[in-house]
Amino acid sequence: MKLDDDDFALFGLPAQFEQDTTEIAARWKALAAKVHPDRFTADGAASQRLAMQWSLRVNEAYQRLKDPLKRAAYLCELRGAPIEAHENTSMPAAFLMEQMEWRESLEEARDSAAILAIDREVAAREKALLAQAGQALDVRQQPAEAAQAVRALMFLSRFRADIDRRLDTLDATS
Repeated sequence: MKLDDDDFALFGLPAQFEQDTTEIAARWKALAAKVHPDRFTADGAASQRLAMQWSLRVNEAYQRLKDPLKRAAYLCELRGAPIEAHENTSMPAAFLMEQMEWRESLEEARDSAAILAIDREVAAREKALLAQAGQALDVRQQPAEAAQAVRALMFLSRFRADIDRRLDTLDATS
């Protein structure tokens, strides 16, 4: 194990999108216990600092691997197709139209039932895009295609946050 191993190697997992989240959690728990700084209190300050670095590294890897969107983005980067979300914001026209329609629907929604219906539609789209990213990464070996899906998922994630805020606002005024 080296600090600069990729997250999959660190956790002893295949470098693929499809993962068993229970297995990821179990491996994180075992690694976290192995490198926890408290295990090195008798070994001096230098050993504790190193253990702290390892602990941070293991926890960062766990955060990336357990989240399907972060895992897909990480795999895209490992395979030479960085997400570059701030530099590359281009999206297919159909996706942008879909976004505009959802935003208009959200603005026009007057009750939580209407907002929750939009949320269900967006959640279904997220699920389809995650599946598309997984297929592009694991089956077709097309990281650029997966990166496009990940960027779309990032848009949807922000929109879902807008939905949550709208629901909170609606609840506060009820």
